[in-house]
Amino acid sequence: MIVELSHRITDGMRTYPGIPAPRLGVHLSREDSRKVYAPGTEFHIGTITLAANTGTYLDTPFHRYAEGPDLSQVPLTKLADLPGLVIRATGGAMLTDTKPDVRGTGREEPAAQAGRAVHVSEELDVRGRAVLIHTGWDRHFGTDAYLRGHPYLAPESAAWLAGQGAALVGIDSLNIDDTPAHGERPAHSILLAAGIPLVEHMTGLAALPSEGFRFHAAPPMITGMGTFPVRAYAIVP
Repeated sequence: MIVELSHRITDGMRTYPGIPAPRLGVHLSREDSRKVYAPGTEFHIGTITLAANTGTYLDTPFHRYAEGPDLSQVPLTKLADLPGLVIRATGGAMLTDTKPDVRGTGREEPAAQAGRAVHVSEELDVRGRAVLIHTGWDRHFGTDAYLRGHPYLAPESAAWLAGQGAALVGIDSLNIDDTPAHGERPAHSILLAAGIPLVEHMTGLAALPSEGFRFHAAPPMITGMGTFPVRAYAIVP
């Protein structure tokens, strides 16, 4: 079974505050192509203008660090056919009087105790795995609610994941970090410094088992760019 884990990109959609929306256009219409090809043969060639941080996208170390590997330099071994692990932190997404489970145990905790930071259990085996954090926040994608009060990865858990050798980290939320104005981005800084790619704005993680699947999220090989949309998916035996 193949499980879709990316949001659809549409003309004018909003992914993140301040990021311009994608715009679709036409380079060659089907009508105009009839003048170029043999009778009965026609094509459509479209154009798109978009910021690299649109939809479900991958961050490479170059996104944060000028000397880090860019989209063309991160090997496929870090992006495709990775053993996957899902961290469940969905309490706040399912019940209005709770917030995400801060320990990734699957138990819901009261909002006053939990907060929005997701802490990964240090009992898990994450080495060499794509660690996907399922918060359920993707249910708000495309609405104003998605843009504020989102779950994020606790900085100490980012440091632990880096130290344990996670292959990739993904999340179905607005950002893997908390996003105050002019704030630091510790999860980005820690994980990308360790050469661990990130996938943000994921969706569909509820359809995955906790483990036993293979994860794929390879972007185009673009030199000089650190982020780009991906068609993320998982193969479940």
